[in-house]
Amino acid sequence: MRILVANDGFQDGGGVQSYLEAVVRGLVARAHEVAMLYLDAPSGPSCGITGVELVHFSVAQRGLDGAMAAVRRWQPDACFSHNMRDLRVDRGLLSVAPVVKFMHGYQGTCISGQKMFRFPAPQPCHRAFGGSCAALYLPKRCGQFRVSSLSRQFNWACDQRRLLGSYCGIVVASQHMKAELVNNGVDKGRLHVNPLFPTRAVTGSRIEPQPDSVAFLGRMTALKGGDLLVRAVADASAALGRPITLTMIGDGPERSAWQQLARRLDVRAEFVGWLGEERWSHLERASLLAVPSIWPEPFGLVGLEAASLGVPAVAFDVGGIREWLTPGENGFLVAGDQPGAAPFAAALVQALGDGALSLLRRGAMAAAHRMSLGAHLDRLEPVLACANPAGR
Repeated sequence: MRILVANDGFQDGGGVQSYLEAVVRGLVARAHEVAMLYLDAPSGPSCGITGVELVHFSVAQRGLDGAMAAVRRWQPDACFSHNMRDLRVDRGLLSVAPVVKFMHGYQGTCISGQKMFRFPAPQPCHRAFGGSCAALYLPKRCGQFRVSSLSRQFNWACDQRRLLGSYCGIVVASQHMKAELVNNGVDKGRLHVNPLFPTRAVTGSRIEPQPDSVAFLGRMTALKGGDLLVRAVADASAALGRPITLTMIGDGPERSAWQQLARRLDVRAEFVGWLGEERWSHLERASLLAVPSIWPEPFGLVGLEAASLGVPAVAFDVGGIREWLTPGENGFLVAGDQPGAAPFAAALVQALGDGALSLLRRGAMAAAHRMSLGAHLDRLEPVLACANPAGR
């Protein structure tokens, strides 16, 4: 097949770019012709995918009409669209070939894309998107506390919502996201659940984990629940009667506040920054990965990344976490409708105190092997093929 993959930017940071790196290389290895379309300009000859030379189209270089004309000349059998802030691109692609959309988040089903209320207390939102969401946005602190942000984000979400019925197929990473889109009127028959995969090799840990150690890996924002984790570690250390070592891997606007909280609660915590590839060596030394996200993660890929090292997880039962975390098999789930430090601390005590870590480590490895890139591509290829059954 000839497959055009569309995304916002060349070599964007974060999970979507890591996903595209792996999937595009996998599709090319399976003898598909792949081209890339981006909104911005290319930054190098690899066209945004490390080690792969691809045909590419840039809206920034050619203009929207020029890019669409070039795509039309390339004659894709199907388009595979991802994060796209300028939805004119998706409309243009729909005029060229069938479009399969990967909904990585809550675009078109939530104004802010965070799918949660922050006031009076953090709580996941289960509402279908509509005009009443605009009335709740400011009182419930759903996003930026500005009328201008509400107007801009609401109009964009409405635009994306209208496009949902135009895609020939929509791919999501979890049953949770499928339910979210069904709740927002998308036909079940056009929804395809295709769980993600570890973006690094599944190797298991090469060293023994440090006893009573917990790691966090991610962007340090309020939605990721780092303050709650620090409090939980303090409570769990007291309950166990021995200190738990906490390694915080990442960076972000809440880092300083979390560091101050750890010092105030006398938590043995190390904040090591992003570190690049070195982050894996820190992670593999941990007894557990903590995923204290208070927002409904669409999938929570960090859990599978840790599992590839044989590190089990403790996480709030929000969003798509259950897609990869099976309680008692590769970790522990904590009720997430009203996330708090006390229940998370109780789960840490159970995980570190009941002697089951070796079994959980084996379960984590098994999950990482099962949820592989190959399995993901096996499910993705038929979806893309059904977009244009005739092919070329």
